[in-house]
Amino acid sequence: MIRTLLALDGALVRGALAFVLTMQRDIEVVAEVERAEDVAPALRAQRPDVAVTDVTFLGTGVLSGRNASVEPPPVLVLVDPRRPRVLGDALRAPGRRLGFLGNDVAPERLVDAVRRLATGGAVVDAELVVAALSRANPLTRREVEVLEIAAEGWPVLEIASKLSLSPGTVRNHLSRIVGKTGARTRIEAIRIAREEGWI
Repeated sequence: MIRTLLALDGALVRGALAFVLTMQRDIEVVAEVERAEDVAPALRAQRPDVAVTDVTFLGTGVLSGRNASVEPPPVLVLVDPRRPRVLGDALRAPGRRLGFLGNDVAPERLVDAVRRLATGGAVVDAELVVAALSRANPLTRREVEVLEIAAEGWPVLEIASKLSLSPGTVRNHLSRIVGKTGARTRIEAIRIAREEGWI
């Protein structure tokens, strides 16, 4: 039986993954956690064979093997395919058994990935890794200018004035920026662009 820990934010997604995995005869979900501070206690108490997480939890250091009081198991990292660059540090982490899949893969691929990691195999979504290492800035020069000014806290009218654009044009730029970055809001688009080094 493959003992599996789920460390994911969001009860709906975590519950759906738990259901998919527990339907398998050879996989048992032994713990589900939604907060980073609960990962280490769950690892100590349950000693899972595999952990399934997202980049947010991997970045806490516990599942990546940094600052961990217990040796973490192999970790399957689920990544938003619209934001593969967040994998950069994880891909360069030496000595850890990490697998990477897009968070939009079919359930069968997730199940197969858990099994492969548990038996010492490798799990790599090649397209995701290539995109993580080489993704170019999708924003145009003008979109970068608009976002840089927006990042300073200026409203649409001020951005328009500073760039000699109409407010409608600025709104259109901001809407395209949100779409290109895979964000939900302008604030999130600014954060993503800063993380990616685009602004």
